[in-house]
Amino acid sequence: MAETGAGRFAPSPSGRLHVGNLRTAVLAWLFARSTGRRFLIRVEDLDRARAGAEAEQLTELSALGIRSDSPVLRQSEQTDRYTAALDLLIARGLTYECFCTRRDVAEAASAPHARPGSYPGTCRDLGDGERARRRDGRRPALRLRSEVAAWVVEDVLAGRVSAPVDDIVLRRNDGVIAYNLAVVVDDAAQGIDQVVRGDDLLTAAPQQSHLASLLGLAAPSYAHVPLAVTAGGRRLAKRDGAVTLEDLAGQGCTAPAVLGIILSSLGLPCGSLDAALAAFDPGRLPRHPWVVDPATLSSTAVDPACKPSAPTDKVHP
Repeated sequence: MAETGAGRFAPSPSGRLHVGNLRTAVLAWLFARSTGRRFLIRVEDLDRARAGAEAEQLTELSALGIRSDSPVLRQSEQTDRYTAALDLLIARGLTYECFCTRRDVAEAASAPHARPGSYPGTCRDLGDGERARRRDGRRPALRLRSEVAAWVVEDVLAGRVSAPVDDIVLRRNDGVIAYNLAVVVDDAAQGIDQVVRGDDLLTAAPQQSHLASLLGLAAPSYAHVPLAVTAGGRRLAKRDGAVTLEDLAGQGCTAPAVLGIILSSLGLPCGSLDAALAAFDPGRLPRHPWVVDPATLSSTAVDPACKPSAPTDKVHP
């Protein structure tokens, strides 16, 4: 199939990846390859970064056969690009200074008739004098002055998704560009037209698509995939036990075996990425969360016919 763009996996380098993160990476790779796209890895290190975590994550992904087709991009190296996008929004009058603390926002959001999780616009229409007074001794954040109530996107798995458009933070009060602006700018700059990620970010897609439209950028297509959860339904985390490649290796579970477990959880042939790709059909993917029991993960039974093989360096056309 002819190449049409790119898909991506974009972890934050805050620590080792667990099997849920790796499953999402595998899905992002399968979606990209099955549609003739390049596959890129981006390190989203504007906020959380632990020394050595990036190298660990890239090694873990490579152990499963997941590698970037282009040099890895780091958000911390893209400041000029973000500043240019922000300047464009400022010039169009689409931003305003916000002096609210996290506590202010939380209290306002909990007030009667407040929309859950939304910013109530406390600083949206402050006069010049009041802004000057609040600016004394306090550096403001910069928010988007949204002009629509909601935005709609089409998701490959979830269908038509409509969500409120909030006055999101574009630049934090410490001067760091916020996630929503960075991810929109990065995707466009890298030619990423397919975003596959966890469904915990589903309601963020309309907001990001709207922001892309304000910047004159094409929004990508979306596919939000179910997360890995514990037996109690809580989102899987590294603290839950042996759920990273390093921990599982200590129990005798090799990287190819972990790949087999992940592919089996998706109902795909688990001998290799190549075999999974040949059988990949988004319409047949599980739509429910993957329940993981860390206590038995290393001995999880997979298809008896599955004989995991070591990942190859093959790059698919």
